Amino acid sequence: MSDPSTTDPRPARKGPTFEPLPEWVGLSTRLVHGARRPDLNAGAVVPPIYQTSTYHYPAEFSEANGRGDVHLYTRGDNPTHEVAEELLRQSEGAEAAAVFASGMGAISGTLLTFLKAGDEVVVLDDLYGGTRRLFSDLLPGLGIRVRWVHTVRPDDPSVSVAGSPKIVFLETPSNPVLHVHDLEAWSSAADRAGALLVVDNTFATPVNQNPLTHGADLVVHSATKYLGGHSDLVAGAVVGPSELVNRVRVGTLNLGSTLDPFAAFLLARGMRTLSLRVARQNLNGERAVESLAAHPRVRRVDYPGRASAEEEAAARRQMRGRGGLLAVTVDGGSEGVRRFLHALRLVHVASSLGGVESLASSPSETSHRHLSADERSRLGIEPGTVRLALGIEEPDDLVRDLTEALDQLS
Repeated sequence: MSDPSTTDPRPARKGPTFEPLPEWVGLSTRLVHGARRPDLNAGAVVPPIYQTSTYHYPAEFSEANGRGDVHLYTRGDNPTHEVAEELLRQSEGAEAAAVFASGMGAISGTLLTFLKAGDEVVVLDDLYGGTRRLFSDLLPGLGIRVRWVHTVRPDDPSVSVAGSPKIVFLETPSNPVLHVHDLEAWSSAADRAGALLVVDNTFATPVNQNPLTHGADLVVHSATKYLGGHSDLVAGAVVGPSELVNRVRVGTLNLGSTLDPFAAFLLARGMRTLSLRVARQNLNGERAVESLAAHPRVRRVDYPGRASAEEEAAARRQMRGRGGLLAVTVDGGSEGVRRFLHALRLVHVASSLGGVESLASSPSETSHRHLSADERSRLGIEPGTVRLALGIEEPDDLVRDLTEALDQLS
């Protein structure tokens, strides 16, 4: 018998069996009821945590009859993982999902599964700072060519993707100035080039956008953010066709980016309220944009669709809601940011996003601090730019907190 901690030559497990739901139920219902498995869970309404590293190895197992529903080792599979994966799968309208120990674990595992030395990847350059460093520092060191596309004035996707890249990677909306990229246009270009389109859907969430329905091949998430939704876990996910997701799952087994069972339990718990939370965050985003855009101390508001008529058209086609994230550029540069953040009473000054509480951060000092001032400026990140990740508080309360803090800049 091979040691599951080193190699895994066994036949693939059969997918876990969950009680099917009627085709007509909506997303909120699926997130509440979509991972029922009463036989395994002893009838528990809330699936338990399988806090174990290994499992009894059945004597009747053999290579000839396959693995069936046998679990062997938590780094490869765990029933608690499967609950979160099933909710993710259904929410994105996918065949399969896999969870990881972080969003960066999901992204790096996906890239390293499909890229090797000599391959090329096309990446749109408005990215989360950690993802950007993966493309700028790690991949070139492995002999993988990275072709950057400037997203403020991008070429036609067909021009940007010309050649023979293996992967096209983008975020939409992007971090931190919320550019919206036309998924169908980028998908068509990737298809013509024979490349996989990988889309980071963290900001939009499955409630507001489903990239797979617009031609993406794989979707990745930092599940730390909206999917978990309570700022109490770190996790990641990849979602898509079974064949591709299983390749990522098997290909990254030895990288060790395994989600802890308790974090998987928290992720599944958080996802049950995803639709409700995102609906309030959408509303809070709309109300904040309306108020802040009219404030005399705000120089610019970034929000999905506001950058151009083309981005608004793309947002209307592919997004059901615009989300609770926005960026404001305030008077006074970095000193204005300091004064604004110091004056906030309800909104926490902290990095990350997607929780029930509202957060504010300066990208120049957090997620994009490693870039030069010129690089940040080219991406639309100014010294006075603040990213706001709105939670589920009362809209009037948030608007008052934000506007009164801006009034301190007078």
